[in-house]
Amino acid sequence: MSTQHPDNVAMPFFAQGAPITAEDEVREAYYAFSHLGCDEQMWDFEGKEVDGHVVEKLLSTYESFFAEHPIGEAVRLTPRIPNPALEPTQAKVVLEVLQSLPRHADIARVFYDRERPPILELIHPMTTSARELDRVREYYERFVAGMEHETLGADERPLGAWFGRFSPPTVRMIPLIEDREHLLAADDLVRDYLRGKELDHMRVFIARSDPALNYGYISAVLLALVALNRLDALEHETGVAIYPVIGVGSVPFRGGLAPRTVDRVLATYPSVQTFTIQSAFKYDHPPDAVRDGIARLLTHERRAPIAIDEAPTVELLDRLLARYQAEVQELAPLVNSVARAVPRRRLRKMHVGLFGYNRASAGVSLPRAIPFCASLYSLGLPPEVLGLAALRDSDWSWLRATVPSIEAELVDAVRYLDRDGIAWLPPRVRESVNRALSLIDAPDVDTEHREISKEVRRVADAGGSAMTELIVRAAAIRHFLG
Repeated sequence: MSTQHPDNVAMPFFAQGAPITAEDEVREAYYAFSHLGCDEQMWDFEGKEVDGHVVEKLLSTYESFFAEHPIGEAVRLTPRIPNPALEPTQAKVVLEVLQSLPRHADIARVFYDRERPPILELIHPMTTSARELDRVREYYERFVAGMEHETLGADERPLGAWFGRFSPPTVRMIPLIEDREHLLAADDLVRDYLRGKELDHMRVFIARSDPALNYGYISAVLLALVALNRLDALEHETGVAIYPVIGVGSVPFRGGLAPRTVDRVLATYPSVQTFTIQSAFKYDHPPDAVRDGIARLLTHERRAPIAIDEAPTVELLDRLLARYQAEVQELAPLVNSVARAVPRRRLRKMHVGLFGYNRASAGVSLPRAIPFCASLYSLGLPPEVLGLAALRDSDWSWLRATVPSIEAELVDAVRYLDRDGIAWLPPRVRESVNRALSLIDAPDVDTEHREISKEVRRVADAGGSAMTELIVRAAAIRHFLG
């Protein structure tokens, strides 16, 4: 699933400039399908400015390609809508998306000369209950598709005679589960949604990026593994096929999926059906490597998830979370200062993140996960090390035996740690950095990145364009912004 996450350093060749515009993103969807080999494109209405006429523009601009690769069959276009409960200023965007589905179906019907609605599914972010999903689905069935058979006043003819068909008759919902409570009980949420429905399959989206921001790197990995285990058990219990989606970026903190790490990520999440291909994966590596990585994902056959014992996992999560959040509180002013200089790669609206939303009373406000990572890496402090002082030797032995990628990802991250800068860190953070160095065979430090990090720290208080240039230079070395 190609996505619009703005974690890239390099700009794609088809972009008119930076940030990428809504028109560029239409070209991007075609490029992801036709040149990279992706078979799905997220169309992200959650906190982004995207083109509501994407289906018409794709079919009219790239007619021959989509004639051979029908949208909704060979390739998918899957909107992510805002969560009305958490983003009230964007709530009515949900209505706009739902109202647009029959219009997209009309355009596709004319283009393909048959009934083939191009959009059949919606991603619902920060899902905490089955009822949230049912509200969207029921609204669509009643107030959008259902309008086809309604009449106005004394009219004898229904609205369908005036406006034509309202297709599709329903919409499938994909819950995006992002918070600790519901990741640890993902099966309960999905089981509740399945109750009373005759579904042959369901897609469930497991977040990896925001859980890392909220709870720390290792916690996010463990939460994803618990959720995937529970969904696998639910599939066997109900007989309904559960197809997990996981949202992974290129930096280890946010999932660690880059062209060179495909096999590592597949080994960590073997039961996942769909992996997100974010912007750094697409644009910060040679095109042949990108295509090869996507091809390996497409040919991967799902297997059973990594078995994980929940009792020690939850106990470890409690310790890691307390330590991570204490360290982040100390770093927040510095992170927010540097994040203002992180360059924008996409046009984004204001977004409510779970960390800021849940901890507003404690006075902690953080940027989104991508600028958070970009800021800390630029300062020479990989965010993967935060909170690791809570790890006992027995914890690390268990983690290495359970999660085969954990050590390799930490080694990758520590390559960009500036050890000369440890002294300027808050005491708790210094402890976690030293703990991380004690857990692994420390890799060779990237000296060029280290020198840039020193300069970033020097100008951190000033910000401005000089800071932005340094952030981009460091990111280009890493092959991801954040």
